[in-house]
Amino acid sequence: MSLNPIHVVGGGLAGSEAAWQIARAGVPVVLHEMRRDGVRTDAHQTDGLAELVCSNSFRSDDWQYNAVGLLHAEMRRCNSIIMAAGDLHQVPAGGALAVDRDGFSAEVTARLEAHPLVTIVREEIDGLPPADWDSVIIATGPLTSPALAQAILNLTGEESLSFFDAIAPIIHFDSIDMSKAWRQSRYDKEGPGGDAAAYINCPMDKDQYDAFIDALLAGPKSEFKEWENVPYFDGCLPIEVMTERGRETLRHGPMKPVGLTNAHNPTVKAHAIVQLRQDNALGTLWNMVGFQTKLKHGAQTEIFRMIPGLENAQFARLGGLHRNTFINSPRLLDEKLRLKADTRLRFAGQVTGVEGYVESAALGLLTGRLAAAERLGRPIATPPPTTALGALVAHITGGHLDGGKHSFQPMNINYGLLPPMEAPRKDAEGKKLHPGDRGRAKKRMMSERAIADLEGWLAGEALAAAE
Repeated sequence: MSLNPIHVVGGGLAGSEAAWQIARAGVPVVLHEMRRDGVRTDAHQTDGLAELVCSNSFRSDDWQYNAVGLLHAEMRRCNSIIMAAGDLHQVPAGGALAVDRDGFSAEVTARLEAHPLVTIVREEIDGLPPADWDSVIIATGPLTSPALAQAILNLTGEESLSFFDAIAPIIHFDSIDMSKAWRQSRYDKEGPGGDAAAYINCPMDKDQYDAFIDALLAGPKSEFKEWENVPYFDGCLPIEVMTERGRETLRHGPMKPVGLTNAHNPTVKAHAIVQLRQDNALGTLWNMVGFQTKLKHGAQTEIFRMIPGLENAQFARLGGLHRNTFINSPRLLDEKLRLKADTRLRFAGQVTGVEGYVESAALGLLTGRLAAAERLGRPIATPPPTTALGALVAHITGGHLDGGKHSFQPMNINYGLLPPMEAPRKDAEGKKLHPGDRGRAKKRMMSERAIADLEGWLAGEALAAAE
């Protein structure tokens, strides 16, 4: 049977995942990516598919007690190319799944290029897709081209699609002074790579911290007046913006000193700690965790070298600022992630209002499966809202008191998006649980329910395919 191809616009994590899921279902797919020789975006450095432009971490891999780890587990069960490539190219990161960004992108690119049903076209889609493309997934992510963004605005009647996102610096390992810094994961927690010393920690005393905060507040920042009315996403605030909210903000955020003991001076508790996470498989590059910034480049090198252990730091990449883009999904999309104003168009990834690599890829996974099933004449429902995948769909297509008119903002996956369960009051032996233990038990129950319900959904999908 000859099938018309499904078109996917955007070769990031969401678009790559969508294309993979479509091809695996036996449907031809054309993946359109604007990056090519001599053409880049403000944030990308290569033309590789699924390039990671900010952190190299997919965050926690703990499926039992962490919502993003649960999302990892669900996607693996759905044969995700993003998770497969991430698992293959992981680097040590404590309890998190972090990847060698170059190896990861190369893996995704190679697998898609090798698939006989995938055609990759290097071109920019500078407006709404042509009318004869009867099934399209728009997965253009945080750097949607201005022409396409404007076309979406015109079609939907919306006023704005953008907010700011920021990039953290990356440092060469051999420029870090390990006589001041030390290796340790918070609470010595091992991650999927089995390393309990996955982070490099740089301690500060109170005087050093205060001087650092003063420098952050005084340092020159990049200003983009044409974007000045665009809000930041709270989950990716530049450190200087966090600092402006209070001098102690960083000590309770990316620089919190808890769960760490200075190997060089175990009896002295640090006032604040900067963590670095391995960024490539060779261990030669390390990124500054939570240090996304809009400081001007000259100021970054001067201020970040105030951090003990980084006095002679050499930067492979300095931090930067780029525009992010998302639509008002609760108002604009139906439950199958189709645009109400033009149902041949589906949206996936950050443009829908999910935040984070894994969440973006998850929406690509779902739109790919939905579009492929529709093309094959066996439409399927989205996963139940008790799953992490289904909860993301529920978040972006509803669940807002005003229908998303004013309240809708980008969101990472979290247990608060899943239907609640009553936490047990006693353990298996009948002993009363403390509040903290009850919370953990509740997360475990919700995760186990999610996996069971996802397996049921996948079984129903397989049955529909067999009929």
